[in-house]
Amino acid sequence: MTTTSAPIRRSLFIFSILYGGMVCMAGVLGVKQVALGPLAVEAGIFAFLLLVILSSAVSELHGQKTATTLVRLGFVPLLVSAALIHIVIALPHDPGMYPPAIDAFPIVVGQGSRMMLAGLISYGASQTLNVFIFSKLSRGEGKLVWLRGMIASVISQVVDTLLFITISFLGERPILDLMVGQMIAKVILSIILVPPLISLAVSLGRRLDR
Repeated sequence: MTTTSAPIRRSLFIFSILYGGMVCMAGVLGVKQVALGPLAVEAGIFAFLLLVILSSAVSELHGQKTATTLVRLGFVPLLVSAALIHIVIALPHDPGMYPPAIDAFPIVVGQGSRMMLAGLISYGASQTLNVFIFSKLSRGEGKLVWLRGMIASVISQVVDTLLFITISFLGERPILDLMVGQMIAKVILSIILVPPLISLAVSLGRRLDR
């Protein structure tokens, strides 16, 4: 007797691929700080907000358990990409390599062990919290996706900032001003970007699964 498992839904397949890519991109983009009017924020926040949107959309479409599993599986590309980066940095460079890129490459893609640990902890805690809050706010009704997404994103972004900056910089530099500035920027971006994008993601996911 043979059994066949149910095929993976199209939206879950596509969103999972995007999620894995954004996990890797968040750290790379975070090297640059961008100015949004008076606010300064690391560019990795844009990839991180997409992680929030994708995990919330998966929770809405496929349940909290599936979304939490997606978050946990996100550690795989995160750890593999970090290992590959350290291996490539350790390998000798080609003598013909563009000279400015020789010194720039490890600065752009490399991270210290403390910052890497901070990234792993803040990613796991904030993304898991985002899925939990988003799901619990639903109370089984599935209403107000945009509002639940915004609230969950704001709270998870605050937690992410608290954990990442504290673990990365406590004892090395003053962190209060840096933490407050990052929180304000991330909260404002969560309020502006998350509601329309999460509504779009859920709508797209439902169309993909028809």
